[in-house]
Amino acid sequence: MGTTAFRGARLLLPVALCLLAASPVVAETQALSLRQAVETALSNNPDITSLRKEAGIFDAASLRAGLLPNPTLEVEGATGALTGSSADNTLSLGISQELLLGDKRNKRSLVAERDMAAYRWQVLDRERTLKEQVQGAYYDALLAGQRLALAYRSIDLNKQLLQVAEDRLNAGDIPELEMYLVQVELARSEGARIDIDRAYLESSSRLFSLLALPHGEAPLLNGSLDAWTFKVANLADLKRLALNRRPDLKAVDAAASKGDAEVALAEAEAIPNLTAGVALSREASSMEIGGVEGRETAYTVGLKFSMPIPLFDRNRAGVQEARAKRSSAEIRAKAAAVTVEREVESAWASLANAEKVVSLYKSSILRQLEENLTLTQEAYRLGEVGILAVIEEQKKFFEVSDSYLTALHARQMAMAKLESAVAADMNGGEQ
Repeated sequence: MGTTAFRGARLLLPVALCLLAASPVVAETQALSLRQAVETALSNNPDITSLRKEAGIFDAASLRAGLLPNPTLEVEGATGALTGSSADNTLSLGISQELLLGDKRNKRSLVAERDMAAYRWQVLDRERTLKEQVQGAYYDALLAGQRLALAYRSIDLNKQLLQVAEDRLNAGDIPELEMYLVQVELARSEGARIDIDRAYLESSSRLFSLLALPHGEAPLLNGSLDAWTFKVANLADLKRLALNRRPDLKAVDAAASKGDAEVALAEAEAIPNLTAGVALSREASSMEIGGVEGRETAYTVGLKFSMPIPLFDRNRAGVQEARAKRSSAEIRAKAAAVTVEREVESAWASLANAEKVVSLYKSSILRQLEENLTLTQEAYRLGEVGILAVIEEQKKFFEVSDSYLTALHARQMAMAKLESAVAADMNGGEQ
């Protein structure tokens, strides 16, 4: 067990060197852990930032829902000047207020409140998916970095093999063709390193874009694909945890709850509102008695009530629309719960399979891999085997090592998928 871990460490140790060589960073740049990467993305990512700014829209809707209708000022004047009675005139000044019946104000506020709740869960769900994207990009960059370290090691071994071949050629032990074969392998490994270096830069660029880092800032990554602290959990418990924690489920539940509030509001809208008003009137008139003209002024105060008669429109269309929306939201909520359970099952199965593959490499494949390579190289130096055997053993070593890195990457990606499916931190916040 200790030997296996030591050999695994020897395989993964050059990662730090390759990251130092491949990343254009300044001397003061600190290493970036996975947790820091996720926190940076949640703080800086423009999609998340813009989505959070939309909270002001829902705050405004909530404020609008709680407002009362504005009162109405009414001014009316009349004169008899056009009818030959210039002394006769009236002036009326009134104010009226629409009164919301059926508790419409509170019901509108409730709709706005549940709309805000759904929005907040949507923000949390977007953060969940962004975290998964950052984890995937982070592990992709780590994989590319460790592949780059493996490529550098391939170049070093081919250079060592070339030196041995040149020494043996000078001693007359091998034909010149063997040295040419080693030179071809060295050129091939250098070409592979260039391709891997390009892949590393692309994966790092994708990660830094998700983090919304300033142009030219490229911190080192101090994580490891081999870091693993996952504790076995029960699938049924994970499903229950997901159903209780997934923000997308909370969002569709909030939408269904909003549907209930919208139905109640639509039914209340069928009740017409009452408009009440008060008015002060002044009426001036004149009359002539016995050749004497007299003027009279009267003041009156009046009350006015008005209400639409719900004869043709009882908001049946609004109620029907609200009920249809509620039914649609309820169906989506049920379907979302089933989808979440399937996602957890799929992520759990992927993680279990990835763990089996990694265990297979550690238990039976890596154990003899490097030892076989060392023995073959020494046998060639002593002239016991040909150059083709060494080249073949080196190819096998790097192919299997690359497959092992791929298996570690697949396990971490499966863990990230499971964390996202459950909406919980499954590895204790490591990295």
